[in-house]
Amino acid sequence: MNSQDPLGHGMDAVIMLMLFVGAGYGLDRLFGTLPLFMIGLTVFGSVGIFARFYYQYAAKMDQHDEERRAKLAGPAGTVIARGSVADTNSEAA
Repeated sequence: MNSQDPLGHGMDAVIMLMLFVGAGYGLDRLFGTLPLFMIGLTVFGSVGIFARFYYQYAAKMDQHDEERRAKLAGPAGTVIARGSVADTNSEAA
């Protein structure tokens, strides 16, 4: 499944949380401390998942900003001559 779409993000979150809850439950059964590891690993996994989503989102927004800047700059080596229509319009604004 592609984790770039919203369904993929949801599946990633559910699967990872279930793994952390299961690992916590297993450790609790092993050590006889029923809710401690399960709660701790669930919180740890949740923070990790949302941090990962945040950093992926920030990287994607940086990429979009770079693409937007490149599009606004135009093709490399393009020079607008002084007095051209584009130059006149920018001075009028």
